[in-house]
Amino acid sequence: MPKPAIAEAASTLAVVALSNEPLLFLSAGLKIIAASTSFCRAFDIDPLTIAGKHLGALGGGEWAMPRLASLLNATASGSALVEAYEIDLKRPNQKTRQLVVNAQILADGQIDNIRLLLAITDVTEARAEARHKDDLVREKAILLQEVQHRVANSLQIIASVLMQSARRVQSDEARGHLHNAHHRVMSIAAVQKQLAASEGGTVALRAYLQQLCDSLGASMIADKDRLCITVAVDDSVVEADVSVSLGLIVTELVINALKHAFPDQPSGTITIDYHSDGSDWTLSVRDDGIGLPTGRDAPKAGLGTGIVEALAKNLLAEIEVSDAAPGTSVTIRHRADTGRDADLAPAA
Repeated sequence: MPKPAIAEAASTLAVVALSNEPLLFLSAGLKIIAASTSFCRAFDIDPLTIAGKHLGALGGGEWAMPRLASLLNATASGSALVEAYEIDLKRPNQKTRQLVVNAQILADGQIDNIRLLLAITDVTEARAEARHKDDLVREKAILLQEVQHRVANSLQIIASVLMQSARRVQSDEARGHLHNAHHRVMSIAAVQKQLAASEGGTVALRAYLQQLCDSLGASMIADKDRLCITVAVDDSVVEADVSVSLGLIVTELVINALKHAFPDQPSGTITIDYHSDGSDWTLSVRDDGIGLPTGRDAPKAGLGTGIVEALAKNLLAEIEVSDAAPGTSVTIRHRADTGRDADLAPAA
């Protein structure tokens, strides 16, 4: 053998022996030329007994794997490639270890001097950790489903109790408060139902707001031929916490319009519109009712107004109330330059 080849072989053996990763240097016939100290230590093999042995004779014979040997022989002949090949190393009275094997052919141009470099990675703990995480995710999903079921049942019970109480009270004011509480509970139930059906912590707004408005209409509109709620929403998808705030804003504004916008009109429409452009979005709720009273007839700010203002502030959005000619329009706008854009932007 020429001197350069000898030097190259010696350097290869040194690299293998000193490697921190479990490595095997094999002949084309799968006999051990060298093994790294880390390989011997990882698999409890005496380094003094390893040279010249066939791969299948290592240890107590646990490396005698016909499928692995076949793949390595094919790699040596150039007809296959071993990349991330997974094997189970089974030894008596020891836990099975899951290994990932990669093989690289080393040749200097001479057919009778082909060598294989084997890298072995122990993924036993990584696989166990992954299975543990999967089990936790499944357990969490089951618990969450149970919680959502209980929440839905509790909301239905609360709504029923509120309606029964409203029928029994004599005071019109108290009855009105109970009805308002009932509508808010039903809107929360609609929010909860939509969130329970959502995936990945995001909510598609069109279906969500449509379902919410259907619920409000079913509980508050006695004559469907007289009043209706329409929803015009683009394909925006938002984070779940943002959808809750938007849903509650819509609930309050729709309830307010149904209560005050159409006192004597034969028909009326409430329109919910939402569209986004990057991090910017606009939500509007408008009606074609009597419009906003002014002067002494102007309504005092109530609970609903406070809720909308607080939610809009939390979303870093601005509120604009205007004359819709006819009716009233309430617009909630969020612009990117208001800050915290990433938190409120539509989800990808």
